[in-house]
Amino acid sequence: MPTHLAHWGAFSPIVRDGADGVDGHADVTAVRPSTSDTAPSPLLGNLVGSLRHPLRIDRPYVRAGWLERGRGPDRRRGEDAFVSMSWDDVLDVLADELRGVYDTAGPDAVFGGSYGWSSAGRFHHAQSQVHRFLNTLGGYVRSVNTYSVGTSEVLLPHILGGGVEVLGALTSWQVLAEHTELMVCVGGLPAKNTAVAPGGVSRHRVSEHLRSMADRGVEFVIVGPDRADIPEELSARWLPVRPGTDTAFLLALAYVLVTERRYDAAFVRTHCTGFDRVVPYLTGKADGIAKNPAWAAALCGIDVAAITELARAMSTRRTMLTVTYALQRAEFGEQPVWAAVLVATLLGQIGLPGGGFGHGYGSMADNGLPAQTWSLPTLPQGTNPVTTAIPVARIADMLLNPGREYDYDGRRHRYPDIELIYWCGGNPFHHHQQLTKLREAWRRVNTIVVHEPYWTATARHADIVLPATVTLERDDIGASRADAVLTAMRRCADPYAEAWDDYAIFAELAARLGVAEAYTEDRTAEQWLRHLYEDWRQRTGNPDLPDFGAFWAAGSVTLPEPQPSVLFADFRRDPMAHPLRTPSGRIELYSATIASFDYEDCPGHPAWLAPAEWHGSPRAEWFPLVLLANNPATRLHSQLDFGPYSQASKVAGREPIRMHPADAASRGIVDGDLVRVYNDRGACLAGAVLDDDLLPGVVQLSTGAWFTPVPGTDPVLCTAGSVNVLTRDTGSSRLSQGCSGSRVLVEVARWSGPVPPAPS
Repeated sequence: MPTHLAHWGAFSPIVRDGADGVDGHADVTAVRPSTSDTAPSPLLGNLVGSLRHPLRIDRPYVRAGWLERGRGPDRRRGEDAFVSMSWDDVLDVLADELRGVYDTAGPDAVFGGSYGWSSAGRFHHAQSQVHRFLNTLGGYVRSVNTYSVGTSEVLLPHILGGGVEVLGALTSWQVLAEHTELMVCVGGLPAKNTAVAPGGVSRHRVSEHLRSMADRGVEFVIVGPDRADIPEELSARWLPVRPGTDTAFLLALAYVLVTERRYDAAFVRTHCTGFDRVVPYLTGKADGIAKNPAWAAALCGIDVAAITELARAMSTRRTMLTVTYALQRAEFGEQPVWAAVLVATLLGQIGLPGGGFGHGYGSMADNGLPAQTWSLPTLPQGTNPVTTAIPVARIADMLLNPGREYDYDGRRHRYPDIELIYWCGGNPFHHHQQLTKLREAWRRVNTIVVHEPYWTATARHADIVLPATVTLERDDIGASRADAVLTAMRRCADPYAEAWDDYAIFAELAARLGVAEAYTEDRTAEQWLRHLYEDWRQRTGNPDLPDFGAFWAAGSVTLPEPQPSVLFADFRRDPMAHPLRTPSGRIELYSATIASFDYEDCPGHPAWLAPAEWHGSPRAEWFPLVLLANNPATRLHSQLDFGPYSQASKVAGREPIRMHPADAASRGIVDGDLVRVYNDRGACLAGAVLDDDLLPGVVQLSTGAWFTPVPGTDPVLCTAGSVNVLTRDTGSSRLSQGCSGSRVLVEVARWSGPVPPAPS
């Protein structure tokens, strides 16, 4: 039975033969996780029924309005009908459109939209395919950073000398299990997120490492409004701080360490800079406000003693201070991350086994796993001559404001004027915030092209929709940055209806546009797989690796496991010989570079800045509940939301919203009720689930329900429970322009009107 790979793990699908299936199409009837995975992800269950689901796109389609009236902005985009076309005809039409845009407006008018998580395969990786294709035509406007951790990707190079490098080199779980005594988890340690990783993992190991830590007596503390954000079996102490006040909490810890002289003065003197600039802010000498535990407790809603006692405990034990990704996915998201670096630096344990700072434990399956030293077999994307790029979370702003200037990481930039979007892989109508704004922006573009297996909201808002295969319908090579296994992903079923691989689509377009050789290099998909593997095998320098034929026959190849590592160990041992890539070569508690940008929303050192949407803001008078919009437990982002495992979590056919029983009772809501979640940006329907693991005044609604608006409703009403109809589309700060969608103010009311049909 062939082994396959998804972002949530290795598995073998049980596929019903197409000859026996309904309409002659094969489908997945069951999934068997890899026998080497002792903690397989239940998300694999969403694959059942996915190959021939009614939402599969069966043939190429073109939006009726685009065919009738030609290219141009159209307010009907997203609600218009589609007309089917043959592959030959649609490729001719698309080739003409691409030729016209590149010849008249140039590559600066083309946005190469694609986002991660499309496939665990390295060749049929949608982002690589579309970017390679557009580069052969002359380039494209691209996006930088991620929705997941884009704020930190910009901040961390300034203060720690690296962004993705720091995030990908966390101290290994094995080291924590052996040396850590106290693990303080600001934002939690959500086990649900450890099911997934880019490219998947052959073994899910986080739970076993956590068990080892618990068995050894490690104490866990969760700081955040949701007690369920850490595994129950860890028996963590819960400090239920209000959403958005984490920075105040961390600054108060720093205040105690400094004023009680519990900080490591020698480490601060030799390994950091800016201490003298931060202390006056902490003590209140700079602004008249001491950032002491009493000040923080009033903002956070917890006992003063809890803050003081935790700071003292952290100073006497080997402590790992970790911050989840969610905290920086918010307005002023730089501040809790920077404040955590401050506290960890004062403790003087950065670079010690089991101590220091971590950002992202519990955010993905491979965070905390030692990274492989070899690079993955990857399709070359070529060279993009277009230098224009935007932070990924600023897509709607770009489309709505061509030519407008904006700040980003110390420089002024200008939004390009986009005429054509080519989107292949990812679903912006899931990832992006304030979907009414995104839909308005989407409707101002001349032409939108989408490759998609399913009728997602992104496909429904396109002009040209090309049906793409899914991973089970093609051969590929699966690999992950932190996994020792390379997987032969063998095709398990024929393509659905008229679906094509992205590579086949782009090869046909390239032939029509005269760039076939540049795109394909005269290779078939099978030849590319062989070429990529053999090139990778040569680059590893390992003569014992099998050739491609043997690898494909065996189904996988396993390399030695990398050795556990400690983040910043070399820097700690000798900061002169191993300086950080910061201006000072040290940890920058105060950044003169950031200070020189003069951003009021991101000063030169960590600071408390009251967000626009939290319990203490004026908006709370009308929308008194803080909604936590975080990743779902039953799917990866929005992928396969129609799958059995995801659907089993629905309440009344909608995404569940968790509420504290007291908040529900005061609104006349009981468990299982259909409710309307709303603010002045929009509304969605959800199913109420009462849960006292939440702090009162806080509700939780996961992202990823497929955006399903009721036609003609203003403000928008999503019947599925898409939380991003409620979130605010604004950059986390002028420094990073990151996503700020993890928290939003809302109200919740029992739904008493006619019940719209549940999405299906």
